[in-house]
Amino acid sequence: MNTDRISNITFDDAIRYAGQSADAVFVADGKADVYKALVRRGFFSEYLREEGRYHDLIERLWYHFNNSEDKVIEDYHVFIPTAGKFAGKYSKRLNITFNEKAHIVQMTIYPMEEEQVYLFVLNELDGSFYIDETLTTKKVSTIQNTYLFSMYVDLVKDTTNSISITEISDEVMNQQLKYSDWRMMIVNMIWPDDKDIFLERTDPEYLKKNLAPGRTTSFDCLMMNLEGKFIWVKLIFSRAETLNPDDFRFVFMVQDIHENAEELMSTLKKYEDLASKDPLTSIYNHGRIETEMFNAIENIKKNGGSVAMMILDIDYFKRVNDEFGHSVGDVTLVRFAEVITDFLSDHKAVAGRWGGEEFVAVVYDIDEEAAVSLAETLREKVAAEDFTKIGHITCSIGVTSAGPDDDLNTAFNRMDKAVYSAKSAGRNCVKAVF
Repeated sequence: MNTDRISNITFDDAIRYAGQSADAVFVADGKADVYKALVRRGFFSEYLREEGRYHDLIERLWYHFNNSEDKVIEDYHVFIPTAGKFAGKYSKRLNITFNEKAHIVQMTIYPMEEEQVYLFVLNELDGSFYIDETLTTKKVSTIQNTYLFSMYVDLVKDTTNSISITEISDEVMNQQLKYSDWRMMIVNMIWPDDKDIFLERTDPEYLKKNLAPGRTTSFDCLMMNLEGKFIWVKLIFSRAETLNPDDFRFVFMVQDIHENAEELMSTLKKYEDLASKDPLTSIYNHGRIETEMFNAIENIKKNGGSVAMMILDIDYFKRVNDEFGHSVGDVTLVRFAEVITDFLSDHKAVAGRWGGEEFVAVVYDIDEEAAVSLAETLREKVAAEDFTKIGHITCSIGVTSAGPDDDLNTAFNRMDKAVYSAKSAGRNCVKAVF
């Protein structure tokens, strides 16, 4: 083996050459939260300041979206202090975009003798050498792009490791973080209504009790992403399958299911509407308006307030069907429903078809006198409307109000008695029973 060309190279020569070749060298004090540059070359002379806060250096280097200049929202900066602690030598590939140009950077960090004092050595790599690697990464990302976050958890030691945040980096991130600390930090990123279930399902004792070796559990919730938007995610815990029953190691993953969840909820909403709406008039059907009445009464019992209920019966509707046919009768019912809903749109109210030519309206936050006045105005509105082909029609309206001593039957019976009184009084009028 011919070593002539390297026989005279010493360790000092190697150190000198490494120093001359490095694109950037920084020293940082994690405790004092400061850093300073020893060398800045190439784009680093603009991208990184000569000195500043260590927190800002960590944020600048890898708390941004992968291959983007967009920053991670402030809420997630709570994890920066733990990302800036290093127990040993650490190396990481960074994809930094600056002034719309991509830079591939190899970063190596050396802990020095003083606690939390580090030496950062950064070198920009020739991107042409990493085309194959980039293409491979993109293929993997395409397959795994729904997994936003993953880590290993040891509940006995209360530790986390191998943390991966795919939106920031394709590589595992350095985080010196206890699981108990992570749990109480990340809960702030969970939608308020979902925080209780998150704390329950991620509790170490819950996981130990409910997850056997080799088993997986998951639940869906809304979680803030790195852009600050709440999205639907699936939180997955999978317990390692070992022979030791006291080995409580888990893989934890966050999967982006937002698009599928939105599509599912849209579909469910569609079928909910179909189940709740009258197929002819497209307003609430009998079952749904009955539920609205029941819930209104229950709410008064719990929270107080006032609610009025009225039933509207089209006068002499049988004549419409007999003289003009059922198809015209259907058109009349549709238009009648539109008149009611248009009128009530300025009020806190809902309407539904009770059956045949009878309709029910529930009006919130209104007293008895105002309810009668509202019903009278609605009656006049119907009488003034020109219904195509049949001209004008009228309706009789029965009004009541519900109180804390009511149930659905007592309130409905008064309303039904009131509309019967209106029909007996010659129709096209409003009667009230309270």
